[in-house]
Amino acid sequence: MNKQKLPSWFRGELYEEGDTVTNPYSGEEIELNNVELSMYDFCMGATFVIDMGSRNEKLIKELQDGLYWFRKNNAEAYMVLLD
Repeated sequence: MNKQKLPSWFRGELYEEGDTVTNPYSGEEIELNNVELSMYDFCMGATFVIDMGSRNEKLIKELQDGLYWFRKNNAEAYMVLLD
């Protein structure tokens, strides 16, 4: 049973299942549970919106908080996918 919890500010979808994720730059793969995959997709989506020119300060803060959440909850996956 997964004991990780998403933070109260999280407004993405909570997936029912996890999956294997591949770093598009290094080709490294890592298995994420449903909670980690939900946060990973949120972070990637927020990064995309910000990279497209959004200066939404709330979204930027949530991305920073999401990356911190990932480092705290699965440092190995953070290093493989997001560092």
